[in-house]
Amino acid sequence: MSKPTTPAVGKKAKAAAREAAGPVKFTPEEIQKNLEGVPEWSEAGGGIQRTYAFKDFVASIKFVNSVAEAAEAAQHHPDILIRWNKVTLTLTTHDAGGISAKDFELARRADELARVLPE
Repeated sequence: MSKPTTPAVGKKAKAAAREAAGPVKFTPEEIQKNLEGVPEWSEAGGGIQRTYAFKDFVASIKFVNSVAEAAEAAQHHPDILIRWNKVTLTLTTHDAGGISAKDFELARRADELARVLPE
């Protein structure tokens, strides 16, 4: 009697299994593909980065506070540089040793928060 064979696991299932074991560093191809979904972000210094411009310092701080809440909820914390009305976020996943899905998830969330920032 032969042993039953296990069906081949698809790419998505394999990726999900890898991610469940912890964040997985993206390949350069995966980074470029994901950057297409966040066009104002770019790869920089081993992470992804975007600079936002606001009407003044107070608006910048409101944005930073909203990002801080989202980052804390996700347990994924960006590097933040504040220059009066400009805020630069840099995202990298230290546990993965580079850029991962977590970075793109928080990038999309930060973009949403910037769009809905109250005046």
